[in-house]
Amino acid sequence: MDNSRSIHVVVFDGFADWEPAHALAELRRWGKRTVHTVGFTVAPVISMGGLRVSPDVALEDVAIDDVELLLLPGGDAWERATYPRADLESLITRLVAAETPVAAICAATLALGRARVLDQRRHTSNTRSYLPTHVPGYAGGSYYVDASAVRDGHVITASGLAPVDFAREIFAELQIFSARDEALWYAMFKDGRLPETAT
Repeated sequence: MDNSRSIHVVVFDGFADWEPAHALAELRRWGKRTVHTVGFTVAPVISMGGLRVSPDVALEDVAIDDVELLLLPGGDAWERATYPRADLESLITRLVAAETPVAAICAATLALGRARVLDQRRHTSNTRSYLPTHVPGYAGGSYYVDASAVRDGHVITASGLAPVDFAREIFAELQIFSARDEALWYAMFKDGRLPETAT
């Protein structure tokens, strides 16, 4: 683990605050990672659940060498494309080129589609028709996988119905847990099964 780098999570008005929650909690608790919030500006934003968040850094000021993983939660802004596309797509493509992980869930997969990083990687989204409906020129249809979450080439994608699976792929990418502990965590949060030693 490189302690000089941190998890960068994008926040904006209406971001789906529950979608990155499992991942962020364990990245901080077990992974001992630092989390920085990235806003389209540094102005405070309000999440879909009403949480007020003051971004740590503006998108245009993110240095790729500071990023261990870029996490994009869902939200309606992705469907409306009401975000600074050029800055975000530049950051995404530079991170992917540097083999720095990028993770997107729900509607945030549209940002990856627009950045063309899904054209030749296995990926998923909300439904098979979702990406082509919202991303003109989407060319990754043959790489689409009907799965809750998919990880390929340091790019993680997930359905908005799968925040636990999304988190598990992030943990695997960053090697947060041992295989045994990851399986235990997944059984607890996906299936509601406590390990026998906890009862």
